[in-house]
Amino acid sequence: MDLVTELAILCLAAFVGFEVISKVPNTLHTPLMSGTNAIHGIVLLGGLLVIGPADGVINDVLLVIAIAFGTINVIGGFLVTDRMLAMFKGKKEGGGGGR
Repeated sequence: MDLVTELAILCLAAFVGFEVISKVPNTLHTPLMSGTNAIHGIVLLGGLLVIGPADGVINDVLLVIAIAFGTINVIGGFLVTDRMLAMFKGKKEGGGGGR
């Protein structure tokens, strides 16, 4: 494919992604984000597999940046998911002489 076609696909994908995400209600945002962590894990694995045979410094730098951003997104997603699940847990009652 030529560069113009690839840029057109990128722009259309960004537009469709923005429209889909903007329609998600706030109550579903966190569960949706936890579901996309699995997809980002696959993207992260793909980046790690591609960095081995990559040629050139520019490719290596771009792949390291992509892997770093993917890792940040996965870790942040799991932290948010853990925080969301903690909201649903009941409070532990203290073992003291409280009422």
